[in-house]
Amino acid sequence: MPHLTLFTNVSRDKIPGDFLTTTTKLMVEIIGKPEEYIMVHVIPDQVMSFGGSTKPCGNAFLTSIGNLGLQENKKITKAFMEHVKEKLGIEPTRMYITFSDAKEMNVGHNLTTFAPDK
Repeated sequence: MPHLTLFTNVSRDKIPGDFLTTTTKLMVEIIGKPEEYIMVHVIPDQVMSFGGSTKPCGNAFLTSIGNLGLQENKKITKAFMEHVKEKLGIEPTRMYITFSDAKEMNVGHNLTTFAPDK
């Protein structure tokens, strides 16, 4: 159920048309969750700065049930920031990504939660 949200000051017209699909496929590769559960949400045109500059920057949040941890987060950070630099022109030094490992019972989907029935 990975949910990736990216806030950026990059304008909507500068977001490539395939950014959502290429980012989804990247998440499949680096997180190892099925594509049908991955959500990518991009919020462009934000009024934001990083280090006092309004050059392209971003702030990302990734929530997942599992598949996160020290080594996994480093791998995800590297791959995601390289992708964002290539596609949106945001330098890795001008972006954060915050990880949240959710409990199954705290994520609802399809009329229930991901927690197994007991």
